[in-house]
Amino acid sequence: MTQAHAHDTLERDPELPGRLLAAERDVLIPLLRSRPEGDFAVRTCCPGWTVRHVLAHCSAALSRVVERRFEEGVFSPESNDRDIAERDGWSVGQIVDELERGMTEAGPVIAKAGGRLDGVAFGEWVHAGDVRDAWGEPGAYGGATAELALGLLAWITRDRGHLALHADLDAVDEPLLLGAPSGEQSPARFIGDTPTLVRLYAGRPLVGTRYELAGAREPELNVYG
Repeated sequence: MTQAHAHDTLERDPELPGRLLAAERDVLIPLLRSRPEGDFAVRTCCPGWTVRHVLAHCSAALSRVVERRFEEGVFSPESNDRDIAERDGWSVGQIVDELERGMTEAGPVIAKAGGRLDGVAFGEWVHAGDVRDAWGEPGAYGGATAELALGLLAWITRDRGHLALHADLDAVDEPLLLGAPSGEQSPARFIGDTPTLVRLYAGRPLVGTRYELAGAREPELNVYG
């Protein structure tokens, strides 16, 4: 059993994004290196993107963080498409190598950014789930690194003044508080598993999931909406 209530803190942990990236690197990179090249042409839930596109976006985003390249419009859809196009001539191995370097080196930069880049680390973790989901691999939007990801999501939603929500998660001892309590109304309530909660907050498809949500509508939870 995990202790979700440990995430209920008003203080930012600057090292948490880096720990999440490093932990996810250690499980994701071996998976990527074990797959044949044809698997990277599989479509994902991200409109228009294959697994290769998702990974190229992820590796490019982390390289930008490491190199501190944040020109106007960075991380916009247009910027993301340009980053992916720049890697069209790369082999899958080159993309995975860049991704591994970024997941190793971006943590200290994110830690010093005061929270401005914390969402990049969470987004990388979600995209790793997109890849697993596309391949039918276990652990999409969950798995061994989920506790770190939930801690980061709790901080991000609180820092952004997101709608407050108590999540009663399967196999978790205590409710997880997400968002920023207003004092004017009770938090919304979610009952279900961790992958479904992540799908709600990341705007991923909910087909085949089971959950209860009271006091909020699904679009209100999407951190990318």
